[in-house]
Amino acid sequence: MKPKSMNFLKRLMGAVSPSGYEQDAVRIFREEAAQFAGDIRTDVHGNTAIVLNPGGSPRVMLAGHYDEIGFIVTLIDAKGFLWVAPIGGWDPQIPQGQRVTIRTAQGLVPGVIGKVPIHVQKPDDRNKVTPLSDLWVDIGAKNKAEAEKMVSVGDPMVLDQGVMELPNGRLVGRAFDDRAGAFVVLETARALARLSFAAEVHAVGTVQEEIGSRGATTSAFGIAPDVGIAIDVTHATDHPMMDAAEKREGRVTLGGGPVLARGANINPVLYDHLRKTATRKKIPVQVVADGRATPTDADPIQITRAGVAAALVSIPLRYMHTPVEIIAVKDLDATVDLLAAAIAAMKPGQNWIPF
Repeated sequence: MKPKSMNFLKRLMGAVSPSGYEQDAVRIFREEAAQFAGDIRTDVHGNTAIVLNPGGSPRVMLAGHYDEIGFIVTLIDAKGFLWVAPIGGWDPQIPQGQRVTIRTAQGLVPGVIGKVPIHVQKPDDRNKVTPLSDLWVDIGAKNKAEAEKMVSVGDPMVLDQGVMELPNGRLVGRAFDDRAGAFVVLETARALARLSFAAEVHAVGTVQEEIGSRGATTSAFGIAPDVGIAIDVTHATDHPMMDAAEKREGRVTLGGGPVLARGANINPVLYDHLRKTATRKKIPVQVVADGRATPTDADPIQITRAGVAAALVSIPLRYMHTPVEIIAVKDLDATVDLLAAAIAAMKPGQNWIPF
């Protein structure tokens, strides 16, 4: 990966942008896009589209969401502690004892997630996971009045974990689900901007996927694409304790290349186009089966307006929805190469009707 792209990835990963509060990610995405694109559009929800070759055909939408899971302040109590509710889906074991960064009107405020120490818990509670409703955030305030000068009800927060480099070209961080996908969307647009191609491309960073793919729903309606490809992450099954999951999810290896979904709401013609492109370009890919909706932005894209030829291309990821998600840099690069080549090979009037 080029240093410029790695720098962009790390800056995007540092954005404090849980669902509904994506302004940091939007700003970074737009700033990077402005270096190579002249048509950048942000809609009322915060979806940001990089538009290339307007008027071309077919009209192609790429979607990668830049929101993340987090928490929101629901109450500031008399002692200055913050009570919170989740934004998105959490494993309640993960947040306990973590540092957080709170986005406020005044800037970023640090804090920690507190819980009752195991030493003073009732014996029956020691073997149970503390529910999210019994966790609070300590910002060091002496009382409610002091806390209210620092934060407000409705302020969002995320776990305070940055990007760390591991051996063998691997990166660990808090929000690769799905900043990795948003990164690939922008880098694919950057690659296409250097090529000649027929399609009109809308490379979109989407919002609010973690609470129901709301951004992709409205963005796809506005764009009305002929072809829509969601780029997300998927579970790598190459680490311990994943034998049972592998039987359900399929075999996915970190560093094994982009993962192509095949199944009920994936257009088979588009799937074949992606698979043949990978073969032609000698890009290794992995295949998983989805017998129902994919729980990604591909779902609302597929059924927007009168229907869209939809596909899902995923990046292998370990430890999803934790602050230590791991991806392989080579998978990011390979996914960009695959998407850019596949879009460059699309032709006006290409038939996506499967049967």
